[in-house]
Amino acid sequence: MGICSSKPAPSATGGSTANPGKPTQPASAATAKPTQSNAPSASATATGDIANTAEQACPADVYMFSGCKDAQTSADVSDVMSFGVPGPGGAGGACTNALLVHCYKPDEATWVTVLSDMVRYLEDHGYTQRPMLSTSRKTDLSGPFSIAGTQTGAKKALLIGINYTSHTQGRLSGCINDVASMKRYIETQGFGAGNMTFLVDGDHEELPSHKQPTKKNIEDSIDEFVAGARAGDSLFFHYSGHGGQQKDTSGDEKDSKDETLIPEDYQTAGVISDDELFQRLCSKLPKGVRLVCIMDCCHSGTILDLPYSFEATKEGLEQVQSSGGFTSPNDSFLPTLQKLFKKVGPMLSEQSPQLGALAKQFGIF
Repeated sequence: MGICSSKPAPSATGGSTANPGKPTQPASAATAKPTQSNAPSASATATGDIANTAEQACPADVYMFSGCKDAQTSADVSDVMSFGVPGPGGAGGACTNALLVHCYKPDEATWVTVLSDMVRYLEDHGYTQRPMLSTSRKTDLSGPFSIAGTQTGAKKALLIGINYTSHTQGRLSGCINDVASMKRYIETQGFGAGNMTFLVDGDHEELPSHKQPTKKNIEDSIDEFVAGARAGDSLFFHYSGHGGQQKDTSGDEKDSKDETLIPEDYQTAGVISDDELFQRLCSKLPKGVRLVCIMDCCHSGTILDLPYSFEATKEGLEQVQSSGGFTSPNDSFLPTLQKLFKKVGPMLSEQSPQLGALAKQFGIF
């Protein structure tokens, strides 16, 4: 199997500096994150209080598969037929297609079997990136997995694939193909094409109607995607493209970096930070909504800043498979909320009522 070579890191407006490409071999895996230790208030230090705060800040059930940890990069594959994914083949993201291989299996799946299969397929094809699962609730990893879940309401999808075709550096080959591949699969899960929105920067015969993946279009599309969502609805969000990192000046991130998505027009419009993604995509959804996200990009481990996560290390997977296990509290969740409160200010109550209420509890304003 051919593998795309490493991509140079484009310099992005807004301070994004670290490797927003999708090169071949990322950094080695590390151990799971420790539990929360630095919180914005003394009352929020106990695990139970973290759970309560998480439920207030993000009422919906959100699940995110990321292609790698924050410190890693995520790879492109030159021909996804080598993964055995149905379809015409061609280039694609390693994360997207490792997940799709499992999704097409007829067997019933759990969160841990999905992650185990993804790791196995990635390792079999020479990749060291470690996928992660992040969640808005403490989640039993032995529980059933599906894209749509058991929801009985509306099903909507937002899919973004950016090949950066207008750029001279940092071009990708398979991100638009990823969107088409994911579209084919979620149609088998009850998502109708009329309830899907596509943002891609090139033509594809399976995506006749689409918007350009500019920063404004991505932000507007996310806002439209979550607007009107009700309990019982099932939402699906997929991003394939560059991811990056920029310096965190607030001190809430353990690695001193914020993770970012890289829009097609990042050189003039800037990037989209993890803080903004949490506020726009996660915090506004009401209780009873289910959102599943696939982030096939570099530095994507905590790109939604969700309160719980699980890193698919060999030891962690073996432990869950033998003894069971859950997603664990993220050490940066509560400080991230505090930073978001201060960044947005009093307007937060209007933009995200749940977060505005929490900010007042924390005494921010």
